[in-house]
Amino acid sequence: MRCSLIPMAGAIVAALSAPAMAQRAYSPEEERNKAVVLDFYEQGLNRKDFAAASKYLGTYIQHNPNAEDGPEGFCKFIEFLKAKYPQSHSEITKVLVDGDFVILRVHAIREPGTRGNAIVDIFRLKDGKIEEHWDSVQPIPEQSANQNGMF
Repeated sequence: MRCSLIPMAGAIVAALSAPAMAQRAYSPEEERNKAVVLDFYEQGLNRKDFAAASKYLGTYIQHNPNAEDGPEGFCKFIEFLKAKYPQSHSEITKVLVDGDFVILRVHAIREPGTRGNAIVDIFRLKDGKIEEHWDSVQPIPEQSANQNGMF
């Protein structure tokens, strides 16, 4: 009987020492920031409606070296998407919020039938407005060295 308890005890210790998977509750300000970024993303990137997305923009300091600063820079990016990739769509697969920062994990497909890109978008908000944006973009390869998937 003693031998059968040892693996069980080990499993219990492992389960108790594993990191918690539950997400902490967000503050009301964090919930607002999350809602702002999600609607901004939907209106701007998916619907390509600058007017609807622009209400969420503050100074909008852009850290992507291929995009211009400010709301005007974002407007130019939306116009580029409309002209070159009218069917582009981005699916948000994960949202993390920490105070004034909202981080998105995104599967962006510019042309239907393509693998697209894995993107991490980071937004800093102030008083409910998007003040800064950073991103990292990685093309989704045809083959992977592992079976974990990118999302």
